[in-house]
Amino acid sequence: MKNSRALPALPAALVRALRKLGQDISAARRRRRLTMVMVAERAMISRTTLTRVERGDAGVSMGIYATVLFVLGVGERIGELADPRTDDVGRALETARLPRRVRPPRQRRARGPA
Repeated sequence: MKNSRALPALPAALVRALRKLGQDISAARRRRRLTMVMVAERAMISRTTLTRVERGDAGVSMGIYATVLFVLGVGERIGELADPRTDDVGRALETARLPRRVRPPRQRRARGPA
């Protein structure tokens, strides 16, 4: 695994969210009565990597998380993570940049014979 300077700088809330995601993945696997070996084989990863996923390890690539979620049948929701329709901050910034008023374009004067 590559060392990254970004991992120790992760905000605590994000670390908690990843840990919860890992726990949720583990619970989904167990509800489906799938062993770790079965899920790891289907996701084409090692059992050790799946263990890291279920712990919420930030060093595991997003692609591996996506593959495991796909294997569990819940991968389609990844596309909704950064959906612009639910981006409240982005919409607020966009609204703040709207002009106060809109003027029609200026008409060019037709030049007569010179």
